[in-house]
Amino acid sequence: MTIITRVKLSAMMFLEFFIWGAWFVTLGTYLTKTLHATDVQNGVAYATQSLGAIIAPFIIGLIADKYFAAQKILGILHLIGAASLWYATTLTNFDSFYPNILLYMIIYMPTLALVNSVAFKQMTNPSKEFPPIRVLGTAGWIVAGLTIGWLGWEKSGSLILTFQMASVASLLLGLLSFALPNTPPVKKGQKTTFGDIIGLESIGLLKNKSYLVFFLASVAICVPLAFYYNFTNPFLNEVKVDAAAGKQSLGQISELLFMALMPLFFVRLGVKKMLAFGMLAWVLRYVFFAYGDTGANYWMLIAGIVMHGICYDFFFVTGQIYTDNLAGERFKSAAQGFITLATYGVGMLIGSYISGPIVNNWKTADGLHNWQTIWLIPAGIAAFVLLAFLLLFKDRNHVETKPDLDATGADNVLVEV
Repeated sequence: MTIITRVKLSAMMFLEFFIWGAWFVTLGTYLTKTLHATDVQNGVAYATQSLGAIIAPFIIGLIADKYFAAQKILGILHLIGAASLWYATTLTNFDSFYPNILLYMIIYMPTLALVNSVAFKQMTNPSKEFPPIRVLGTAGWIVAGLTIGWLGWEKSGSLILTFQMASVASLLLGLLSFALPNTPPVKKGQKTTFGDIIGLESIGLLKNKSYLVFFLASVAICVPLAFYYNFTNPFLNEVKVDAAAGKQSLGQISELLFMALMPLFFVRLGVKKMLAFGMLAWVLRYVFFAYGDTGANYWMLIAGIVMHGICYDFFFVTGQIYTDNLAGERFKSAAQGFITLATYGVGMLIGSYISGPIVNNWKTADGLHNWQTIWLIPAGIAAFVLLAFLLLFKDRNHVETKPDLDATGADNVLVEV
């Protein structure tokens, strides 16, 4: 790649995740404090991410991959997204806010695959060229959180500015997209089936009993994961953590650190232990939240946030590697699409819809919450999933037999911070 192309792709990736991190982390606090939404409505709002993740493959598979250059549809989606985010700042109640944010997430989620498509198309050696560019995405998320914390928007009740900031960034990325290198549709003139879009061709992987255990554990562990995304920011603000959004960016910094250390851990631990440690980190994170406070146990709150690196890298990244190795060259793309749809789509959707009523049930008379009880619930769910996984998953010395897969086609993979 030329230096100009590298700079463009880096800016694209930075803005892509800056936009998301600018409003998504503090959404729960904005809903409850500004729009006076209930905890149930908070969970429903966060479920739009999962609905967007479920719908996104159809937008990519039926439209982007067949009819339009990726950079052009990326630009169009972000320009529409910029208008949607700005319009959100004019809405004063949840009933009007929800349809707009649902529309936005349906627009935004496909762009996660599009930025990868644009980037990979320009690379001759993706294994070396992609990581330095992709890391700018995580940096964008971190900068967004630090900006919100530094400006004190949570404390001042000015979170409406997060949507305006994200809208401006979306406008910039929308305009930048039309200057990105051309990425023509990869399946122009080809027939695309429903099974191709959702990665159904890789379902043969589930014939492998260990992979089936991993698959079900992946879906189940995303239920407690929804508690973290949906209610960590309202929780931290309620217990008076200063610059909570900025503190939460420590989770992404931890993610970068453990990503760098993963090769060392992987060689020594293997698949089963890596996945198990990832799930154990989930349990510990929620236990730390349950017993942490802004006094002597403040370290527990910070530790719970920093656990994000282990939770995400050890489980999801290891799971992606495990899936990739097991599926083989022919089916790896479909397999990644299938597991992503199941986790961030189905698993997170279930978690979002049950987390709201649970948090609302433990709301106290003074309008606060019994957070200790609330956090012990996802801790218990994660512990149950971990125990079932340890009992049923067989590592077989890190070697698995690849099952026969009886279909054809390929699919895009969504990537999330």
